[in-house]
Amino acid sequence: MSNIEKRLQALEEEVAELKRRLATTPAPTEPWWKKIAGTFPGDEADLEAFRLGQEWRKRENARSLRKPPKKRKQPKNVRS
Repeated sequence: MSNIEKRLQALEEEVAELKRRLATTPAPTEPWWKKIAGTFPGDEADLEAFRLGQEWRKRENARSLRKPPKKRKQPKNVRS
């Protein structure tokens, strides 16, 4: 058996094992982020992440509230 065939067989076995584990693992009852939310109250890094998230949402909301661009006129020789 060549080196590539051995590596392929090993990968196939690992994928089969991962699929088996995934099939037997129950789905989480709540999202991971809800489990850790608020675990670092007052922490500098947590406060910075919160601030950056607020800034990002503010920019995104402002962008979504802008008027859509005006439709460009089609050249007269193009039919729609």
